[in-house]
Amino acid sequence: MKTTTKKTIKTILFTLLIVALTACGSEESNSNGQKKEEIVFGNGDWDSVRFHTALAQYIVENGYGYETDAVTGSTPITLTGLKNGDVDAYMEVWTGNSSELYDEIIESGEVVELGVNFDDNAQGFYVPTFVIEGDDKRGIDPIAPDLKTVADLAKYPELFQDPENPDKGRIMGGPSGWDATMIMEEKVSTYGLDDKYNFFKPGSAAALAASIETAFQKGEPWVGYYWEPTWITGKYDLTLLEEPQFSQEKWDNGYGSEFPPNEVVVAATQSLPERAPEVAQFLTDYQSSSLLTAEALAYMQENDAQINDAVIWFLEEKEDVWTTWVDEEVEAEVKDSLQ
Repeated sequence: MKTTTKKTIKTILFTLLIVALTACGSEESNSNGQKKEEIVFGNGDWDSVRFHTALAQYIVENGYGYETDAVTGSTPITLTGLKNGDVDAYMEVWTGNSSELYDEIIESGEVVELGVNFDDNAQGFYVPTFVIEGDDKRGIDPIAPDLKTVADLAKYPELFQDPENPDKGRIMGGPSGWDATMIMEEKVSTYGLDDKYNFFKPGSAAALAASIETAFQKGEPWVGYYWEPTWITGKYDLTLLEEPQFSQEKWDNGYGSEFPPNEVVVAATQSLPERAPEVAQFLTDYQSSSLLTAEALAYMQENDAQINDAVIWFLEEKEDVWTTWVDEEVEAEVKDSLQ
């Protein structure tokens, strides 16, 4: 009896151990049978990348069972992180802005392009449309009805007066560290505007957006860099000033043309498809649009919501979109997490 009891206890303990190990293995192993390692996303300080990063993190965590992290840095730093393997995935590489560095790391094989997030975007020199057309509802007359091109800005420095240097106009750029900021600053010089305008770099994307919002609220002129999709372009009527049609020759000569067609892609470090093949496939299938992105950002702005609130809203309201990125099992897991 005593011996039988010991054997029974040993059998029970052994069975429980096997069950525990099996459960552990099923939870922590990927489709290649490897242990699931944390997925590190690169992040930026503009709203669209923050949204897409948070959305991808939510699905990877709740649908695929991986822990995730996000580290914020400039695009060159993040791309270098991808190359070195310190960052696993980046949801918004604006390939036209970072073409030299991006092409180099793709050609090296140390970074792989998984798919296109969206490609229906625009960027460049914007002004409030009321500057050109006026706004009858607000009693604003057209201030510069002949302003159509970036070259035309040479006629209007006093209209866009720099408050810190009234002898010149001010063109707002992006924050330091953005590829687009460097490009825009050189464009100002290439177009011969640097003798009439100062190029101002705000401290953050939020400060840049705030400068536009303030101009609209006061009905005052503003000119500077912006891009689509954003909540700003969704809420306010902005006009993109014309530049010479894109050509590689002009672009290579001081960026003297409109921005090139710009695919915004999802990229990953070379080891991700092997370490987390199901996640790499999800990121390959991840495809949105400027319109979808702007809708999510507008939801945040109009409802004073946080990024994670917008993620939940998107998962609930855009089920027909994100369910095409995942299989039925992952879809079910994500939906269960929303309950």
